Amino acid sequence: MRLKKILFLCVFTISAVSVGTVQAQRPVPTNGKASAPAAAQMRTIDIIGTDDMKYNLTSITAKPGEKIRIRMISRGTIPKVAMAHNVVVLKAETDVLKFLSAGAAFRETDFIAPAMQNMVIAKTPFAGPGEAVQVVFTVPGKPGRYPYICTFAGHYQAGMKGTLIVK
Repeated sequence: MRLKKILFLCVFTISAVSVGTVQAQRPVPTNGKASAPAAAQMRTIDIIGTDDMKYNLTSITAKPGEKIRIRMISRGTIPKVAMAHNVVVLKAETDVLKFLSAGAAFRETDFIAPAMQNMVIAKTPFAGPGEAVQVVFTVPGKPGRYPYICTFAGHYQAGMKGTLIVK
């Protein structure tokens, strides 16, 4: 009986730790540089979002075809249902306000309308307080300015936006 109790506690503890983790990954220094083995393959960009609905980083410069990881870190305190952040990188020609308006009714797809999904280059899931989520993608091969935004209602309008500059 005691062995069953210990086994249950171990499984419960492991499950609780797993549920609390949005995405397991090897630790990445907060200076925006990947650790040594990964550095040759890709660069990590940390974008922090807080309850003020602003990104700490509003521009990213990258080379055409470069492989990058964007990690969205939420440092707010308001519950996720009311305040969550993501990073969605869009094609250069996207009308951002039209994109957001079309997605307003699609909470189940992170406020991205299925008909507009083809405008998305890369996106993270939503992150709530204390969570970190990420996306790894290849930067477009064509130089230009690609908007990135938070699709949670009202966040873009409050200033949660930036530009991926490919050159």
